[in-house]
Amino acid sequence: MPTEIGWGVLGAAGIASGAVLPAIAASKNGRVAAIASRDPQRARELAERYPGAKAPGSYEALLEDREVDAVYIPLVNSVHREWTLRALAAGKHVLCEKPLAMNATEAEEMAAAAQSAGKNLMEAAMYRFHPRTRDFVEALVDPIYVQANFGFRLKGKSNYRFEAALGGGALLDIGFYVVSVARWIMGEPTDVFARSRLSVGMVDLTTTALLQFSGGRTATVWASFESPESQELTVVAREGAVRLGRPFNWLDEPDQYQLMVESFADSILDDRPVAIPLTESIANMKTLDRIREASATR
Repeated sequence: MPTEIGWGVLGAAGIASGAVLPAIAASKNGRVAAIASRDPQRARELAERYPGAKAPGSYEALLEDREVDAVYIPLVNSVHREWTLRALAAGKHVLCEKPLAMNATEAEEMAAAAQSAGKNLMEAAMYRFHPRTRDFVEALVDPIYVQANFGFRLKGKSNYRFEAALGGGALLDIGFYVVSVARWIMGEPTDVFARSRLSVGMVDLTTTALLQFSGGRTATVWASFESPESQELTVVAREGAVRLGRPFNWLDEPDQYQLMVESFADSILDDRPVAIPLTESIANMKTLDRIREASATR
């Protein structure tokens, strides 16, 4: 019975080279089998860091590799659906970078394809694997208000996050985290109110939303590409308020990326459901869709 899986990575994005590839290499149940990039030289340079890793000349060639059991997709948001569907059709399990899709309709199509293929598909919400964050959320008793923010100053006009057609904007990028954690704590919102500040290219640079939940509970979430670094989660419960700094990309040990890839690999090796079910990812995408709609109809 296999004790590890072979990973293939589609793309040489910074999140892959700086976080996920090292996490796979350090994991107890996986190895880097192949890396493909639109820049073949970049793929070869990355593959040289991992003994036995190959650098096939295309994404398609990587998907044909029998040593690749699972694929990690760190590509721009607009092609998550396309390459997830192609990887599933090739018989690969898929760990797809967040957000899973451009909208809930795409996410539902991807979930249906995974079920039809009999393969695991999971959104790479790495922050949910860190014990520090999990312990914080699980210790909450009767929360009535959540405030979550994530902001930083995005630089470089060529960054895909400034391109609407590529799935750019603060909401889909870091808004994913603040919405996800608010829902993790409070459940599904009943009402959504939102405002965005748009760039000339109609990408949201800052989005703020008020989420209302059953019983009069509320959450405010804020995501911005035009602020100093800011990352914080505050929860008010009936017995007091608690705060968690840097809730999303906590850098101390244990490595939340390694915990994520090990969990996903275990779901394959042990034939069990993934830790973050697709129902959760679809529900989060639906809330992101509602925020986008609310901010556009102000």
